[in-house]
Amino acid sequence: MRTVTGPTDHVVVVGAGLSGLAAALHLLGAGRRVTVVERDSGPGGRAGRIELGGYRVDTGPTVLTMPHLADEAFAAVGDSLRRRVDLIPLHPAYRAHFADGSRLDVHTDGDAMEAEIRRFAGASQAAGYRRLRHWLERLYQAQMRRFIDTNFDSPFQLLHPDLARLAALGGFGRLDPQIGRFLTDARLRRVFSFQALYAGVAPARALAAYAVIAYMDTVAGVWFPKGGMYALPRAMADAAADAGGDFRWSAEVTGLEQAAGRVRAVRLASGERIACDAVVLTPDLPVVHRLLGRAPRRPVSLRHAPSAVILHAGTDRTWPDLAHHTLSFGAAWERTFDELTRAGRVMSDPSLLITRPTTHDPSLAPPGRHLHYVLAPCPNTTQGPSAGTWRGLGPRYRDSLLAELERRGLDGFEESMDRELLVTPVDWTAQGHAAGTPFSVSHTFAQTGPFRPRNLVRGYDNVVLAGCGTTPGVGVPTVLVSGKLAAARITGLPPTTGVRRRSPLREGQSR
Repeated sequence: MRTVTGPTDHVVVVGAGLSGLAAALHLLGAGRRVTVVERDSGPGGRAGRIELGGYRVDTGPTVLTMPHLADEAFAAVGDSLRRRVDLIPLHPAYRAHFADGSRLDVHTDGDAMEAEIRRFAGASQAAGYRRLRHWLERLYQAQMRRFIDTNFDSPFQLLHPDLARLAALGGFGRLDPQIGRFLTDARLRRVFSFQALYAGVAPARALAAYAVIAYMDTVAGVWFPKGGMYALPRAMADAAADAGGDFRWSAEVTGLEQAAGRVRAVRLASGERIACDAVVLTPDLPVVHRLLGRAPRRPVSLRHAPSAVILHAGTDRTWPDLAHHTLSFGAAWERTFDELTRAGRVMSDPSLLITRPTTHDPSLAPPGRHLHYVLAPCPNTTQGPSAGTWRGLGPRYRDSLLAELERRGLDGFEESMDRELLVTPVDWTAQGHAAGTPFSVSHTFAQTGPFRPRNLVRGYDNVVLAGCGTTPGVGVPTVLVSGKLAAARITGLPPTTGVRRRSPLREGQSR
């Protein structure tokens, strides 16, 4: 594994999102002095928090899987996720509503899910689920350490027996047909393939290897941190501060002082200069390239994932058919992905993720109120409407989204709202996200593993990247891994040996 050269005693981490916080904890655990610089007034980055008239709103991800990866970061400084965060396992992990009126509770416990599928679609589909679950477990085992939790220096590192195992499992086929080997019910196939959209690829075109995301969602378990998702970055920042990390809040980085292929200091908008031996950059790639003064050459331009419109709604009522996470599928499927990724149009029959965090933490809303988060995928601003267009389109789309919720059984949703916040690609663009998407670079084959933008920057001896734009990719588990991998590039320690003690929380376990 290649590492940065020269001294690494003092590391500046730019950005206190999940990847930056993970990097900081692993670096502190390895004995480095760490300064974290964050433009916002607190931690979180994409996983931030806003106050909305008494509602405490998570601005980013709402689904937590693979919490043992966060626990590894805490364990690096002798701390634990269990001590810092109250994690609630979700049963069901999701509830799926279909356009034909049917409903399925998605359990991560194998026996419970087999029984639910038998009720929903019959014995043959339940048996297919058991085979699918076994395949997902093997797929995860073949990928995690070799292809996800690893620093690539060359594509030749792919030449390993695990690559043959992954190929034998069908990992280089297409996702939807592979799921179809086990499940013929079209509704069930959606439940185990929609996760490809997290990677920015339609299920019909995604590599079957991306079913590893379905493993995380439907096998390993889904949790909710009491206090909302923001409780995780808040706890990570507190643990890092307790371990000696220095945090500079409301401090925007405006430049990097460079000499002889090294960054010597980070300059802030305030005029302060922070000298450093190495730097970890976690902002979105265009911001990183602007700070470095150049972008690396690639034979083909980077492709970005679809974006999302999010409606945060505080309401005076809720609807009993909603679970903590509810997937509301439209009747259309392949057409909607074509609209998102090729035609560049908003979905004519959208599939939605509706999250109600007050299901397990009523304190996130005023007494007697409820908080709902509605996510509708939409094209990014390269493929679809521009950020400027969304200024006029956003209010109209909000109205159509509310009408769709009403049609799907959430009667009186609009009238129940006393607070709302609509987030569209114009807002993601204003936050510095390329192509107006918070999901960064998509996971096409040419942008995965060693072909994704690497976390070592060519031409610099002491600059490392972390976050969803670099390896291993998008999503809470992978950005946590990216922070660990970035730290390993600086410390020279293999990522798996940077933990002082064995983490007590593993996938499939709850508190």
